[in-house]
Amino acid sequence: MQLDEMGLLREAALIDGQWLSRDDMEVTNPATGGVMGHVPDCTGAETDEAISAAERAMRDWKKRSHAERANLLMAWHDLMLSHQTDLGKILSAEQGKPLAEAKGEIAYGASFVRWFAEEARRINGKVIPVAGKKLLALKEPVGVSAIITPWNFPNAMITRKVAPALAAGCTVVIKPSDLTPYSALALGVLAERAGIPAGVINIVTGRPEVIGKALTESPVVRKLSFTGSTRVGALLAEQCAPTLKKLSLELGGNAPFVVFDDADLDAAVEGAMQSKFRNGGQTCVCANRILVQAGVYDAFVERLAARVDALHVGPGDAPESDIGPMINAAAIEKINAHVSDALAKGASRASRQRDLPANYADPVVLRNATVAMQLASEETFGPVAPVFRFETEDEALEIANGTPFGLAAYFFTRDLDRAFRFGEALEFGLVGLNTGAVSNAEAPFGGVKHSGLGREGAQEGIEEYLETKAFHMGLAAT
Repeated sequence: MQLDEMGLLREAALIDGQWLSRDDMEVTNPATGGVMGHVPDCTGAETDEAISAAERAMRDWKKRSHAERANLLMAWHDLMLSHQTDLGKILSAEQGKPLAEAKGEIAYGASFVRWFAEEARRINGKVIPVAGKKLLALKEPVGVSAIITPWNFPNAMITRKVAPALAAGCTVVIKPSDLTPYSALALGVLAERAGIPAGVINIVTGRPEVIGKALTESPVVRKLSFTGSTRVGALLAEQCAPTLKKLSLELGGNAPFVVFDDADLDAAVEGAMQSKFRNGGQTCVCANRILVQAGVYDAFVERLAARVDALHVGPGDAPESDIGPMINAAAIEKINAHVSDALAKGASRASRQRDLPANYADPVVLRNATVAMQLASEETFGPVAPVFRFETEDEALEIANGTPFGLAAYFFTRDLDRAFRFGEALEFGLVGLNTGAVSNAEAPFGGVKHSGLGREGAQEGIEEYLETKAFHMGLAAT
């Protein structure tokens, strides 16, 4: 991999402004299986050092003016955009997504830094009138924050968490996925160049069990933000309980994508392509169950299959690639198992079958999907589009809500009454009407039920890193 600036590819953890380099763990390119490089497998003691560094750095950081923190975040944002191509190449190489999509993630990630740089200037308390005294509600940073991020969006999941933390006056210890650490480390390099002080951002690489244990058990860490599976999120919540940490958990999804008879079919197909096949279906908000009303079922399947047949599957650095490799062999095994189970239970392929290398998944549209299939209740996390048939609105709602997850849902209709009725009845934190995109910096992002706690983005995102102090001031009688 050739970068304009090779210094962005850092094979070292970042603790208190010092780069710790060891060749403990391999990082592989999912397209080739080849080794990209190595990173340290940080110990519990080294994680404790990062926590202590964050604690020391916060003494100064929280006292800085909102404007100063905002200016440093904007400098970080500008460096991300000026190095967008190199950051995209690093991301594409370690994660697999096509370069154009990877560069899009860099811009998306930077948008959160800009948003929260601006929000830093709007952290306001309030004065509450009370007879005989002044009562102030003050907003203060929650404290040292642990940030644990996944492999599927190794840039944006960091910026979406770290930017509001820093804007609020918190310092952070980041644990990136051991599959995709280089995107996080490149952000650390740029944070230094932006002038963000040593210890404000610490990045520890290595095994999640060791690092996670140190982060959750530390009484110094007052906040933990995690994006990943519901199983791991529940485990982290349990581990954080003894120290009563504030939690933000963005967990698994099982998104329904509902198309009614009166929908604009071209828009619905476009929305399905956008939601289902972005990052090869490796997103928590991607359409997992496509529900189509009987009157337009065949037409929708035909149009969707034609679009999927035109997708090009290949390495992320190939300009023509629409879908890159899956992250690892375990992902391929799960995808194949879901497709085999669906075919055995009555589904059939509506799209063409391709002969691909072992580390790639064949994007597929499946007709006649039913709730008895594994893919109806489990998150596939791959380019598999099962299409379910329904007759009535009530039936669609029952199927859509028939999951313990509640992250994202989508539906397409031109009926205004139905738009409000159905949208309000969906039990999900994110709902898209006539769109396949439900995430931007200005909107609160998060789920209900087994899909997590808290919100990222928008004004709600910075509140996750703030505490409210009631300051009662007695006044002398006049």
